[in-house]
Amino acid sequence: MTATRVLVLNSGSSSVKYQLLDMSDSSRLAVGLVERIGEETSRLKHTPLATGESRETTGPIADHEAALKAVAEELAKDGLGLDSPELAAIGHRVVHGGRTFTEPTVIDDAVLAEIERLIPVAPLHNPANLTGIRTAQALRPDLPQVAVFDTAFHTTMPEAAARYAIDVKTADEHRIRRYGFHGTSHAYVSRATAELLGKAPEEVNVIVLHLGNGASASAVEKGRCVDTSMGLTPLEGLVMGTRSGDMDPAVIFHLMRVGGMSTDEIDNLLNKKSGLIGLCGDNDMREIRRRIDEGAEDAAQARLAFDIYIHRLKKYIGAYYAVLGRVDAVAFTAGVGENAAPVREAAIAGLQALGLAVDDELNAVRSGEPRLISPEGARVAVAVVPTDEELEIADQTYALVGNGNA
Repeated sequence: MTATRVLVLNSGSSSVKYQLLDMSDSSRLAVGLVERIGEETSRLKHTPLATGESRETTGPIADHEAALKAVAEELAKDGLGLDSPELAAIGHRVVHGGRTFTEPTVIDDAVLAEIERLIPVAPLHNPANLTGIRTAQALRPDLPQVAVFDTAFHTTMPEAAARYAIDVKTADEHRIRRYGFHGTSHAYVSRATAELLGKAPEEVNVIVLHLGNGASASAVEKGRCVDTSMGLTPLEGLVMGTRSGDMDPAVIFHLMRVGGMSTDEIDNLLNKKSGLIGLCGDNDMREIRRRIDEGAEDAAQARLAFDIYIHRLKKYIGAYYAVLGRVDAVAFTAGVGENAAPVREAAIAGLQALGLAVDDELNAVRSGEPRLISPEGARVAVAVVPTDEELEIADQTYALVGNGNA
């Protein structure tokens, strides 16, 4: 029996998202989420795709080990257990791979040590990723485990894009540079956009706009990332749900000296209380648009948040157009990018001189399929391309270890 299944794990600090895929046809066999790990109100939602009927359990799940054991039990109920000989590997999303990891990597002790060494530049993410890996290894020590890094796709950035203009010795000593994130999404969407245009990735230049609660842009030249908006951490770049994005770093010094705020307080402010939620009290674009469209009492504040969001987004589109020189497509993806037609319309408005335009009727269509929303014959395609980070992780994992390739 050929092992063609890959379990994809995305371990957060208090959650585990998972999908089981069969790589013989890239089909999903099961999806699920464990959330609020460590609390009395933990919740596991599991959906076998054969039936589409979800099973949900609530109650205390103490830690990631207990969470993965619970996931294994749910999979086993559907005949998809972790002990199946059809399971080829487990693929793990790892947020930060630094400069070391430029491609998917089979996990061994040295890889674990390097992921741990990178914790200072990813303190919120890498520890949780490590916990998920070690727990999965304990459950299936015989099975190949593969790390797929959010930063890997961006390691092709030239030094001119990757370096900050600070003292080189200090930067190198502390590993300060622009790494970028959401790399699996940018890789998948740039490739899928080329396919939508009927071309190979090496033939097209694409600006990818990954717009979710976290948001990032990338300039992809002939299949390779040459610039991206996130930097040392996911804080840099676009206005996000709760993150500020680009900001004069002297604001931090001002808040310390004049506001009397500690570094932890400022960190919390910029990462969790800024962006859309800081501007108008909502980080859900649907709610922000509702307030604007219905003329709510606080519509002006919602409109300001929306306008700031769009202004930053438009700046990055223009900047990456300049970086690439020639653009074949602009692709919107992730929760906001795929579903918020007003965001897409506003971001492209006024860019006709760059060959960019949106067809109102096409933009209004709701679909889970990749599609063009630019007018027929437009010089630059504008696309909506649903991202699929789990499939990208599974593809990369199976390409590395499938059929005994590891």
